[in-house]
Amino acid sequence: MDQGMSSPPAQVGTLEVALAHAARLLASDPKLAAEQAAEILASVPNHPAASLTLASARRLMGDIASALGILEPLARAQPNSAATHLELGLALGAARRGESAVAALRRAVQLKPDLPDAWRLLGDHLMLMGDVAGADAAYARHIRHSTRDPRLLEPAAALCDGRLAVAESGLREHLLQHPTDVAAIRMLAEVGARLGRYGDAQLLLERCLELAPGFAAARHNYAVVLLREGKTGPALAEIDRLLADEPRNAGYRNLKAAILTRTGDFGGSIELFAGVLAEYPHQARVWLSYGHALKSAGKQEESIAAYRRAIALEPRLGEAYWSLANLKTFRFTAAELAAMERQLAREDLADPDRFHFDFALGKALEDLAQYEASFRRYAAGNALRRAGISYDADENHANLQRARALFTRQFFEERADHGATAIDPIFIVGLPRAGSTLLEQILSSHSQVEGTMELPDIIGLARELGGRRRRSDETRYPEVLAGLTADECRELGERYLGQTRIQRRSKAPYFIDKMPNNFAHVGLIHLALPKAKIIDARRHPLGCCFSGFKQHFARGQNFTYALDDLGRYYADYVRLMAHFDTVLPGRIHRVIYERMVENTEVEVRRLLDYCGLPFEPGCLRFHENERAVRTASSEQVRQPIYREGVDQWRHYESWLDPLKQALGPALDVWSDTQQL
Repeated sequence: MDQGMSSPPAQVGTLEVALAHAARLLASDPKLAAEQAAEILASVPNHPAASLTLASARRLMGDIASALGILEPLARAQPNSAATHLELGLALGAARRGESAVAALRRAVQLKPDLPDAWRLLGDHLMLMGDVAGADAAYARHIRHSTRDPRLLEPAAALCDGRLAVAESGLREHLLQHPTDVAAIRMLAEVGARLGRYGDAQLLLERCLELAPGFAAARHNYAVVLLREGKTGPALAEIDRLLADEPRNAGYRNLKAAILTRTGDFGGSIELFAGVLAEYPHQARVWLSYGHALKSAGKQEESIAAYRRAIALEPRLGEAYWSLANLKTFRFTAAELAAMERQLAREDLADPDRFHFDFALGKALEDLAQYEASFRRYAAGNALRRAGISYDADENHANLQRARALFTRQFFEERADHGATAIDPIFIVGLPRAGSTLLEQILSSHSQVEGTMELPDIIGLARELGGRRRRSDETRYPEVLAGLTADECRELGERYLGQTRIQRRSKAPYFIDKMPNNFAHVGLIHLALPKAKIIDARRHPLGCCFSGFKQHFARGQNFTYALDDLGRYYADYVRLMAHFDTVLPGRIHRVIYERMVENTEVEVRRLLDYCGLPFEPGCLRFHENERAVRTASSEQVRQPIYREGVDQWRHYESWLDPLKQALGPALDVWSDTQQL
């Protein structure tokens, strides 16, 4: 009897030792771990821990089907095992069953909230599904639960709860005593990123990676911050470094797709999105992103199909309807119009969806010549969008006044030897919807010119020079330019050229940067790149401004959501350009959109002469150019010269009085800025 009673404990002890040994082998030798787990299961069939170890080993060996064959019934039998659901989430992710992986990971963290790896994986999957807010929350939980230092628990909890001021204060106090604590440095960088202080976040993460080069989570954060700052080349290098170690990591692949989109590599981004959709076939926002990439690559029918797939999956997704409208050449069916009206009647419709529906319906009603109803929709969408953004017309006016005060003829004469000698950039500046995409399409149809779209790099340099960390801070820009040496100006030019090299796909000697807002930085461009060409794309103020009013921009252009803001912005723009015409005579070539439409060949020849390029007939057949185009005019510039849009604003003129008043003298002398 005593011998019989003593036997089970001995067997249990032996079993526990064997299980522990098999589990330890997972990281170093999953094949041997699988063999040992199988031996245990031969003696103790269906043992949960042994089954879990065997499944983990099979997954690590790449046998995902076998792992799932063990895990799915095990999860049903062990519904309260967090470890089982975590492993199931890993296997489902490897099998490209992303939505099922999310469900398993959610169950894992519900059962055991202090699983940092589960939170990180959940964040990766949610990011791929387009749930940015959910992903951010999951990543915050990952940070909190990966922190073991009791001194960091309160700041981590504050970060997780969104109490950023509390988190920042606690972390800074901690780092005064422990300046090399990489976990704390990473958390403080996350606070900075949440507050939009990306420069601070970048410096913190660089310090973090200097201290701990293998800190993968910090490197991922670093790549995200670099992307948000428009530093696509460094961001791509960082994400490729992470993917070398974890090629199937969902978050890393998603971030690379976003980076490739920003660099204009739409072939690469399309391929990645197609892979994502194999894992997440029911995610509307992934279909939406896929549609954007297809549209930019000129695959219109495929983009329409992708947008409609997004709508089928999520009928209240207003952005998908607006994306269809934003093709400009697309026409909604009567059924689609009715569907939009039904969604707008919902009381629970989120504001972003609502204003996207407003803009989409505005375009649809305009196509039906129902101009009053169309204007009401445009006005409603703009009012809702304006209420949610920060834009100060007085601040913009003051900033451009400072530029006019600084940049005198004498200022530039004294710095005639400043800047890099490169001749390859061609800047197209002005306002959105002024014909800049048409000019880019014409020029990029020349054998010596490559179109690289709207690049954020000049604005990024200006922001860096300004040294502004918070919106309330005073900026040193543009006055800081007065103190730059010739070498420093040259270095700025070379930095710009280095940063933009990733955008270039051909060996053409010239490339185009068509960021319209660069008009505010003509002084910086001239100092850093004095031989670069600068083209001012200009359109009738009522046509240009109202076209901007009809447009919902994915990001930036916050001045476009009120008619008076638009009028003041346009007036300030033409006033600044008139100033540069005076202090840098002949430096800027102006193209009036209406003249380009009426006398295309004459204006094209003038444009090429200014750029020092020989005439090529292909520039008149620009609509045959199959290059990728990311802007709202992407489909219009794939057609012969677009005359229909010149006077469309006249249908709405009776409602444009606030715009006319804000324009002031610019309304009458906009094409002859010497009079301003």
